[in-house]
Amino acid sequence: MPAVSPAKDFLAGGFGGMCLVASGHPLDTIKVRLQTQSKTQPLYNGTWDCAVKTVRAEGFTGLYKGMAAPLMGVTPMFAVCFLGFGIGKRLQQKSPDEKLTAVQLFNAGMLSGVFTTAIMAPGERIKCLLQVQQASSGPQVYKGPIDVVKQLYRAGGIASIYKGTCATLLRDVPASGMYFMSYEWIKASMAPPGQEAQLSPLRTVVAGGLAGMLNWCVAIAPDVLKSRLQTAPEGTYPNGIRSVFMDIMKKEGPSALFRGLTPVMIRAFPANAACFLGYEVAIKFLNKVAPNL
Repeated sequence: MPAVSPAKDFLAGGFGGMCLVASGHPLDTIKVRLQTQSKTQPLYNGTWDCAVKTVRAEGFTGLYKGMAAPLMGVTPMFAVCFLGFGIGKRLQQKSPDEKLTAVQLFNAGMLSGVFTTAIMAPGERIKCLLQVQQASSGPQVYKGPIDVVKQLYRAGGIASIYKGTCATLLRDVPASGMYFMSYEWIKASMAPPGQEAQLSPLRTVVAGGLAGMLNWCVAIAPDVLKSRLQTAPEGTYPNGIRSVFMDIMKKEGPSALFRGLTPVMIRAFPANAACFLGYEVAIKFLNKVAPNL
């Protein structure tokens, strides 16, 4: 793939992230609710049951609860994500056109995961708290993203807002490595010989969608730990993700680490296809209107 400037990576990555959130948030809400529901008194029997009950109780907009938080943070977050991947590639290249190995692409992807954690961790905390808030369970604790931040800050300061940062790193660093490595590899493998740099919308959609699914194969277990930790009352897990892991193993077994996998996989293909398609379209647009950027 031709070298892209950091500025273009940043702008195009932000646009791609907006495309991802807009297309995938309803299934993300279902995923979080399945991951955090009580084992002894589950509210939902599965993905479809969760979707139906949510829409019946809260309307279709219930599936978009908490979207304001990732949408407000997604532009800088994905901008930084793609910027980090670009920097990771450049750090390993001896020349701008040098082709990287799969391992080098994985390393660059992991760096992007580190870059995004400062934005991702509080955004995920806010999103998850709003997503698990049920309209039918009495008075609402939070009125919206800003109210979540205010209440968390009053209760525990900045540390409360950033609760789950280590769990977010545990999820995003290896998953981002898989995400970008698989996208670049699949895209190149689908291209005719000698035409790897020539993009087509179909190839971008397929490569982006499959990369999203492979990303979640790596991310789903730490994502369950993160969701449980970030939505639990203060003091529930004194040792952080270690306490969450031990509690899940003791009470629910290993299969609980894959709760929410169905909506994740249903969401992963279209959402990440939209993300990479948005990124590639934005890059083409920026190359056209600002070739020297």
